Amino acid sequence: MYLKKVDGPRAVMLPNGRTMTHADLPAPDTTRWVASRKLAVVRGVLYGLISQGDACKRYQLSEEEFAEWVRAVSLHGGDALKATALKLYRQP
Repeated sequence: MYLKKVDGPRAVMLPNGRTMTHADLPAPDTTRWVASRKLAVVRGVLYGLISQGDACKRYQLSEEEFAEWVRAVSLHGGDALKATALKLYRQP
């Protein structure tokens, strides 16, 4: 069996005890961003699975957009990433 060479760790342990690998990240050609996919990218970066620069390049995200995802998760949790909940968590 051959393992694909990846930069950084192959897997990271999340605080809830779950292991996250590169297979848990969304596909690079993702165009429909649901909250669970956004959250997977944010967790991957925060726990060191992928760097922020690599994530932004891989998913064609701007630094500002990714920073908003991180801010929303840190302030309100994963539900803040849902498009239907924007009005609840948006700053006035």
